[in-house]
Amino acid sequence: MEPDFAGVIVAAGRSTRFGGSLPKQYRQIAGRSVLEHAVRCIEKNPAVGGVVVVLAASEMGGEREATVRAWPGVTDVVEGGATRSDSVRRGLDAVQDFRFVLIHDAARPVARAPVVAAVVEATRRHGAAIPTVEVTDTVKRVDDEDWIVGTVDRASLRLAQTPQGFRVDWIVEALEHAGATGVTDEGVALERAGRRVARVDGDPDNLKITSAADLERARGSLEGVSMDLRVGTGFDIHRRGGDRPLTLGGVVFEGEVGLVGHSDADVVYHAAMDAVLGAASMGDIGEHFPPDDPRFAGADSGELAATVADRIGEAGFEIVNLDLMLLAETPKIRPRVEEMQAAIAASFGLEAGRVGLKATTLESLGALGRGEGIACQSVALLRRRTDVAR
Repeated sequence: MEPDFAGVIVAAGRSTRFGGSLPKQYRQIAGRSVLEHAVRCIEKNPAVGGVVVVLAASEMGGEREATVRAWPGVTDVVEGGATRSDSVRRGLDAVQDFRFVLIHDAARPVARAPVVAAVVEATRRHGAAIPTVEVTDTVKRVDDEDWIVGTVDRASLRLAQTPQGFRVDWIVEALEHAGATGVTDEGVALERAGRRVARVDGDPDNLKITSAADLERARGSLEGVSMDLRVGTGFDIHRRGGDRPLTLGGVVFEGEVGLVGHSDADVVYHAAMDAVLGAASMGDIGEHFPPDDPRFAGADSGELAATVADRIGEAGFEIVNLDLMLLAETPKIRPRVEEMQAAIAASFGLEAGRVGLKATTLESLGALGRGEGIACQSVALLRRRTDVAR
């Protein structure tokens, strides 16, 4: 299908509410201006055959106009008018060869592809469409003296975003007759003209930048974070014997021969801690809890695991999930797996669903197969959230 949409990006405002000498549409995020991001949001859609950018009169004929004209997808740059409606009309004059238009704010740099595509599809079907998001906060009505005088039913309320899609002939006609008062977006003009405007789902991240805080939110969406993923493995083995009860994954198995070790000899926790520490490149449990240190004699391994979780958290890591394999002839752990998962998850500060736990026997082979000991191996996935280089 031949492109049947044009884009009009309205960038003629001076952003007086934002403050500072540089208009918000020229602030930099991830190596591009806010305006360039807005243009890219529209020009990347395959239905769009070209984008017209409307600039302030003071920007025309200079370096900024030349820069904008060089961007991919930009087919024209035109001078804006005294009001938003005037600027939109001048943009529309340059797209008369197209059947449809997407009108987009220069201050919305995070209009993602699914939103743009939904507007395109609904505009083709209905002639006009805008993206909206729900009003999630309670809405109050206030008087001139800032007293609350009522609560507005928000069930039917929506917040409008851009890009807004229209048949070119409809929006040109509507703007000619709408007047200048109260036309805060082009959808208002269609409403006044008696046209029905379809609604599609918007995106809460598709914010309009009006303040420095908004700019930082957009920066977070566009520059994002890189997920530094780390994998670690752990293994621990203890021989059976002594008088202490058998504790595995924080759960006591009464009537079973326990394990010999400096702490409580919980091989499940020990393997898990080694995997977590290894993924974070922070050594092993012997470095953090030395076996010759009397402070850790008989220590509760669940408490040690909580300490490990705190230490890797301080280093900027968080655990994505743990997977544990117990190697033992006895006991049968299946009836108590959920209990063990809950205990392990609580120690490491995880949801129980992020802890995998199963067991296998050694088919009577070797020392473990003869029941002389119990072992556990573990895999841990960690991530560290780090700002992308700017």
